[in-house]
Amino acid sequence: MLSRASQTHLREDLILLPYTVTAGDEFQSITAQLSAIPRILLGLRVKFQQLSLRIGVGIGQVADRIRPPVNQLSGEAFQFARSALDRVKSGGSFKFETLTSFVSGNAAFNDTINLLYGLNDTLVLGVTPKQWQAIAAFLKSGSLERAAKNLRLDISTVSRNLKRGSYWQQAETVKAAESLILRTFH
Repeated sequence: MLSRASQTHLREDLILLPYTVTAGDEFQSITAQLSAIPRILLGLRVKFQQLSLRIGVGIGQVADRIRPPVNQLSGEAFQFARSALDRVKSGGSFKFETLTSFVSGNAAFNDTINLLYGLNDTLVLGVTPKQWQAIAAFLKSGSLERAAKNLRLDISTVSRNLKRGSYWQQAETVKAAESLILRTFH
């Protein structure tokens, strides 16, 4: 599954290096562009929906020339990512469960993006397998009609599953997060 995610994200120019398992059940990569991070996160959530995937994102400098394997690279991006993942594992900064955390050198950005994803994660935690299936089919096909045909369901059923699976809120989270990243780091 991780190999397929790597192939897809490399083909779409979202990541520079394939996902590499670094320790036990952890994996990492480097994005091709910061603003692609929200699309990457949604793609990983869809691909690994049966798992409660915890994601730590570090935004910072990479000390080495970028080349595989990613687990041999160092720099503040990796230190920030470790800090972000530790924050998710420890229960996060909020009184509600989160699955995603960002750490960068910009405190205002961190506060905003972590609140945005904390609220998004609340929705993600409630998505059922059938709803994830509808989201995956919709993202793959690009239209409600084709997704319904591929799933052999009525259009209204797929539409309802997208709505109940908070897909439209997740899509807006991607747009808002991309915009925030672009405004902050470009």
